[in-house]
Amino acid sequence: MIPLPDLAVIVGVALACACAVGLVGLGVLRLARRASLTAQLCVVVLAAVLSVLAGMVAVARAMYLSGHDLVVAMWVAGVSGVVAVAVALVLGRGLVSDVRRARSLARAVGEGRTVRPSTAGSAELAALSAELAATSERLADARAEAERVERSRRDLVAWISHDLRTPLAGLRAMAEALEDGLVDDPARYHRQIQAQADRLSGMVDDLFELSRVHSGTLALCLEPVALYDLVSDAVAELTPLARARSVTLRQTGPTDLTVVGDARELARAVGNLLINALQHSPAGSEVVVSTTAETADQVAVSVVDAGGGIPEADLTRIFEAGWRGSSARTPESVDDAADHVRATGAGLGLAIARGIAEAHDGGVRVRNVPGGCRFDVLLPRLATTMVG
Repeated sequence: MIPLPDLAVIVGVALACACAVGLVGLGVLRLARRASLTAQLCVVVLAAVLSVLAGMVAVARAMYLSGHDLVVAMWVAGVSGVVAVAVALVLGRGLVSDVRRARSLARAVGEGRTVRPSTAGSAELAALSAELAATSERLADARAEAERVERSRRDLVAWISHDLRTPLAGLRAMAEALEDGLVDDPARYHRQIQAQADRLSGMVDDLFELSRVHSGTLALCLEPVALYDLVSDAVAELTPLARARSVTLRQTGPTDLTVVGDARELARAVGNLLINALQHSPAGSEVVVSTTAETADQVAVSVVDAGGGIPEADLTRIFEAGWRGSSARTPESVDDAADHVRATGAGLGLAIARGIAEAHDGGVRVRNVPGGCRFDVLLPRLATTMVG
């Protein structure tokens, strides 16, 4: 057994040599930080081998080992070092190949392509590859969503331009007719001009409301709101439009459901759903608006029309701004007998209703029912809102 003093000398000398060679190795690595991964790995291996050799030489001198034993030990260490460097070169080439593969995946992601994860290489590089693949899928989904939104925006601009141009053209024609004295009943033209101006004003209000919803600047004045009273007011306001279109408007549901919200904005959301239902329902049909308790902490305002169903593929787009479905579900203009009722003809009413519901921590949904569609505005109940 080696005496403790001699062991202390051996450990101290070996540690000093290892530290000295390690510092030199760190300096070389710092200078070679731009070099390839293989070169840096070889530097690490060489530093380890040289630290062993330096320690052996220093210990041999301190312990007065024979020259023969020292030469044998150095040859053994040298051969081991050569083998270690060769192994480092092989490992380095494998690591470089894995890194190049990861770089290729990153380049593909940057070019907008969807990539598949690679299982080759170390666990860390495999995890990096999987993350790049997941990122490429998320980016592809984001690009698809951005393209969809851009198409929706272009469609909205086109539809808004068309819907604005129609009343403007009518206003110009009626104004020119009045100016030229070609009108037998000026009072009738004045009423039509006022109706068209109200229609334009409603469309501008819708655009402003939608911009506030999308920008997150919709300011809500929160207070307890009795849903039954809110729906009753909306039904009373739209009854003339329902009569003009020969549609029955009926309200059902309990009278004790209350939410915390902005009464004006919630009335606008419910009114938009009712206008949408009335515009789509044929004469002689019925539109039913009801309030129900969906769960212990959620209520729903539901509007059921008889305007025919919506294709399943279109149900996910019905609440997009400016979206219009088939001709059977395309909004029609309101009758002159109900011109005092604000109507949305630019396909913004449902999008505004969704934005208002979401601003109240709620949501909207739509589904087909026999003969028509059912639209629901979901809102948290008063007790849940107050606790939150």
